[in-house]
Amino acid sequence: MVSHHSLDHLLQSVYDQAWQNISDSVIADETMRDMVDYVCRNLSNRACVRLLMSCLLGKMENPLIDPRKPYTEIGTADSFSGRTLDERYLTAFITKHHLPCNPTTAFLTPTLRNINRPLMPDVGLVGRPRELYVKTLKLLDDVASERMDAENLFVETVRVLLVMRDEKMARMQSLVNSLERTEDALPLSSEQIVTLISQHLACKGASRLPVLIVAAAYQVSGEILGEFSRPILSHNAADLQTHSVGDVEICLRGDDSVVTAYEMKMKHVTIEDIDAAITKIIRSGASINNYIFITTDHIDRTVTEYASKFYEEMGGIEIAILDCIGFLRHFLHFFHRTREFYLKNYQSLLLAEPDSAVSSTLKEAFLALRQAAESGD
Repeated sequence: MVSHHSLDHLLQSVYDQAWQNISDSVIADETMRDMVDYVCRNLSNRACVRLLMSCLLGKMENPLIDPRKPYTEIGTADSFSGRTLDERYLTAFITKHHLPCNPTTAFLTPTLRNINRPLMPDVGLVGRPRELYVKTLKLLDDVASERMDAENLFVETVRVLLVMRDEKMARMQSLVNSLERTEDALPLSSEQIVTLISQHLACKGASRLPVLIVAAAYQVSGEILGEFSRPILSHNAADLQTHSVGDVEICLRGDDSVVTAYEMKMKHVTIEDIDAAITKIIRSGASINNYIFITTDHIDRTVTEYASKFYEEMGGIEIAILDCIGFLRHFLHFFHRTREFYLKNYQSLLLAEPDSAVSSTLKEAFLALRQAAESGD
């Protein structure tokens, strides 16, 4: 068994080879190159590329194992724990080199968990797109059958991911640069910014954006209000683990106590949501004045009335439901002279988010929409 240090060294060697060969594939067979490229570049499902890397790492760690058997439940001497290798080594490797992969293990996805048999080419994994799984299993079978060397395949996989990473960075930088060239122009009006962010919210995978909309507002107005926003938490951090009260938490300057908490909803707020918020407030013991739901959906009047009755019952804690775009519009007009700084802060927060929270496609969409807005298109 290879030691922890040796595995890290092995991964570094794979990276170094991939980087040295960044312009040229290390695989001679065109069909195999195309399969690797397909698995790496399929943006609709990122689990298979992590599955492939985990199994290749297992084969490199111990040449006696079968890369098609990444489950200890299989129970044979040549099986192994792909999930362990994935979580202990690949996660850090992917993060360190900013590779365009999911931030979490492939082995907890519905298609790949709870399997107790080898991943042979004829296994009908129920996942989409089907061709992605077919090609991934074919590559693993090629390694198991010694038609392909595990290390070369791993190097090629990382090489393609590095090319993708650099392509993404170049696109993003080009869009940012094009915006910088127009900064001398008249800044967008408050209503133009509302339109721009409304268009962005309408894009697929936008559930993280309301958090950024509110956080950017407090970055701009916090000093004026004598308040500040705590650093926003990871999009997948659980409230019970972090002891947070809301998605965005506002404190008074000089005091770390939360006075206003925002909870974001991409659906309409329900009476059950109000009850859950009350439980959370009581459990936290925080000295909250305001608990505000921000929703992108319609607001039900009966739910609003239900929320309002708790003001006296909870000793002055007010629970309110606000429309996301309505909040933004009022803020931008109320702090009209800061609208340009608001847009810069929103963009900075957006680009700083990990791709697991805001996809690179969604980031690029905002930059393209902003460029179109500022050029008058």
